[in-house]
Amino acid sequence: MSPRLVLATHNAHKVGELRAILAPVLPELAGDDVVGARDVGAPEPVEDGVTFEANALIKARALAAFTGLPAVADDSGLAVDVLGGAPGIFSARWSGRHGDDAANLALLLAQVSDIAPEHRGARFVCAAALVTPDGFEHVETGALVGTLTFEPRGAGGFGYDPALVPLGESRTCAELSPDEKNAISHRGQAFRALAPVIARVLRG
Repeated sequence: MSPRLVLATHNAHKVGELRAILAPVLPELAGDDVVGARDVGAPEPVEDGVTFEANALIKARALAAFTGLPAVADDSGLAVDVLGGAPGIFSARWSGRHGDDAANLALLLAQVSDIAPEHRGARFVCAAALVTPDGFEHVETGALVGTLTFEPRGAGGFGYDPALVPLGESRTCAELSPDEKNAISHRGQAFRALAPVIARVLRG
């Protein structure tokens, strides 16, 4: 069976996560109906947008054009209040090296080391985009609001997870179980909001 939907990621875990989010609204979706960019040999476009929404759309448009299939992409990062929303779209390369989670986290916590607890507000933000080959586009966003710790805590998750305590929680995102995190995460929110739109597109 040929795929019906492609996700702009080379991470098999994220493909599985999207399948799980779509399952309640598209129970007829089979496992091989949703594939990742690597599965179809798609190149990675240059993400030169200045917002999460723009970068998600860049990725989804490129993938839809390459595959001729409906494409889903997301872009996400951490927005810190006292840094005016930074690192924002630069979250993955805040330290100057793309994807160096430890260096990014260390630099960020150093930059806000003298900020009092009551001013350490921050949020994870995600924009999820759906683009079809005929030009239909739809974007949903999600946010996980919390406060920054002074030191990293927890071994789970990735990126800035060890430094953000969600509102109403005493644990960081890296101390939550994967299911607990997915239930409240910015990414989960955005994809769950996008799921009914994906369902309408796939059902025609």
